[in-house]
Amino acid sequence: MRQLRIPAAFMRGGTSNAVVFDRRSLPDDEAVRERLFIAALGSPDPYGRQLDGMGGGISSLSKVCIVGSPSRPDADVDYTFGQVAVDRPQIDWSSNCGNMSSAIGPFAVDEGMVEASGPEGVVVIHNTNTGKLIRSRFPVDDGRAAVEGETAIPGVSGTGAPVDLEFLDPGGAGTGTLLPTGNVLDLLEVEGAGRVPVSLIDAANPFVFVHAGEVGIAATEMPAALDAQPQVMERLERIRATAAVAMGIAASPADASLRFPGAPKIGIVASPRSAATLRGESVEAAEGDLTARMVSMNNVHRALPLTGVLGLAVAAAIEGTVVDRAARSARARDGGRIRLICPSGVIAAAASVRRNGAGGWHADLACVRRTQRRLFDGYVHVPAGRVPELAGLPERATARVVR
Repeated sequence: MRQLRIPAAFMRGGTSNAVVFDRRSLPDDEAVRERLFIAALGSPDPYGRQLDGMGGGISSLSKVCIVGSPSRPDADVDYTFGQVAVDRPQIDWSSNCGNMSSAIGPFAVDEGMVEASGPEGVVVIHNTNTGKLIRSRFPVDDGRAAVEGETAIPGVSGTGAPVDLEFLDPGGAGTGTLLPTGNVLDLLEVEGAGRVPVSLIDAANPFVFVHAGEVGIAATEMPAALDAQPQVMERLERIRATAAVAMGIAASPADASLRFPGAPKIGIVASPRSAATLRGESVEAAEGDLTARMVSMNNVHRALPLTGVLGLAVAAAIEGTVVDRAARSARARDGGRIRLICPSGVIAAAASVRRNGAGGWHADLACVRRTQRRLFDGYVHVPAGRVPELAGLPERATARVVR
């Protein structure tokens, strides 16, 4: 069978993996690009494993990134993120992936898109999904992004070189405003669940935060244990879909489930609680300020989505939110720094948030440290029959047919 081959890199960014493409190697037609990405990752897969592609069968391992020349003067590169569904031929472009954001600056330097001549690389990234800027800082070794270092992050074995990410003015990334309803706390009328108190926060990505007690869990459960509870997962999806309507993202809950499965994401929070981790270790309640679990594309995340970490940091600094009420007070500590107990351990983040007028709030900055590594590069191969429009194009345009 003939195959197309498309230049790409496979990278880890934080606790996610993605296939990363140079924009110049891709076709202009968005529909053709989508079919290419879906085929490359091995979707749709009714078995949920994506064995015939580059995906890993769960949301954190089923992603694509496009990096190209900047479309605005205050950025060094444009970065577009796509969340590829595992079980259906769909890509959600409505939000950013914070974890993969940590790989974009190093990719840009290593590909020669941005020059880094000193010991530190600084790349200003324009995320086209949200229209927001991210400043990425990382060590450079002989003109290329360093990968070895002493930084450890929960959910990733070993250590690596640090990538410091500053999400500038993160509020309104998906809806245009930090508090889409204008409230720090809302009561959603959710079908089958009644009135549910939530906080709807749009910082780095849109999120709906709900207390664990509202869905009958402790927020210390392992991700697989929650994934295996259909009643809990269905209730969470109903809350998420109803929140999408309240935030102006979708026209109806059904529309939210069908067309916007990744926005908003839903975060479940509780007070600091002792819990086991995926490594079989134990985290004591005193080690954190908040316990959290997050659902992305109907899967409970094995750590926390990075934009979710940032959203939690911002929400914890806004008085009266569900997150603020559950957290051990974080606003009085250094710059709003908060420690989050998650399935992979404890993740720290910081946010600078201030009151903006009567009852309003504004997030100036949210920041976190990650690691990244290029795992391999070359070509990703896709059966030509999955993307017939590309079979006749010359290699320099986008792809080459191999036999």
